Amino acid sequence: MGWVPAGDYEVALEAGKVVCRNEKGRRLKSVPAGLKDDPAVVGLRQLTEWLDRHERRCRTDVEQWMVRSLPVPTAVLARVWPDPAWQAALRDVVVTGADGGVAGFLRDVDPERGLGLVDLDGDTVRITPDVVSVPHPVLLDDLEDLREFAVELEVRQNVEQLFREVWRRPAGLAPDTTSVDTYAGGVFKQLRFLHGRVTQLGYRSRGGYAVCPVVEDGATVEARIWIGENDGYGEYDTETGPLGWTDPSGRALTAAEVGRVAWSEGMRMAAALYAGRDVEDEERAA
Repeated sequence: MGWVPAGDYEVALEAGKVVCRNEKGRRLKSVPAGLKDDPAVVGLRQLTEWLDRHERRCRTDVEQWMVRSLPVPTAVLARVWPDPAWQAALRDVVVTGADGGVAGFLRDVDPERGLGLVDLDGDTVRITPDVVSVPHPVLLDDLEDLREFAVELEVRQNVEQLFREVWRRPAGLAPDTTSVDTYAGGVFKQLRFLHGRVTQLGYRSRGGYAVCPVVEDGATVEARIWIGENDGYGEYDTETGPLGWTDPSGRALTAAEVGRVAWSEGMRMAAALYAGRDVEDEERAA
């Protein structure tokens, strides 16, 4: 982006920050205080805020494609790829074809030539499918091999996919189990801290539960872990309860009814909340 006049100076946007130079072209260490309300400076700062929101939205959208393992038309990818924010969110994600097989790491999208990928042999290839998917890592049977290959390629995903923590349902778990207590009993000195952690991690709280809705195979499942009812003050202590899953009607689901993605994402939420517990209080109680 070029320089624009601002009073006796010129300002520009560089690496997400407003920079300034004087009439002789010398760069200043900071934007003069007198330019704080200049329309050009205000406009650039508003643009920076919009770009930040746009980048976050792009990452969130791609993450939603992944969590839901949604089929994404190649035409959509070609339309958004020229946008640097979309490109940063999509670059190096693992995509699968219509047969569910891993196609490779996404490196380029062209309306005419299709998708440019690094395949599992390390070769750069072009494919022209109508749709692809950005699979949730728990659905990748060769996840560990893909992680090792990604390290070799020095892949850096802006959307957490390959190195997203995953949880798989234990083989010996009774199929009629309706809750797990792996992350129950996490003590928090003040309820408001736990509710704040729920929000900070991007989850929602409702009726005393932290909830994580997941759409899997077209069906909505909600993972729920008890955190305590918020009375508006939240000064008293609380602890995390068991984790369970429900359908849209609120019916508790058995382990056999919970899909792999819903199981993993529910456990991920519970583990993240539990990690913020007051360990010292737990040790004293023990």
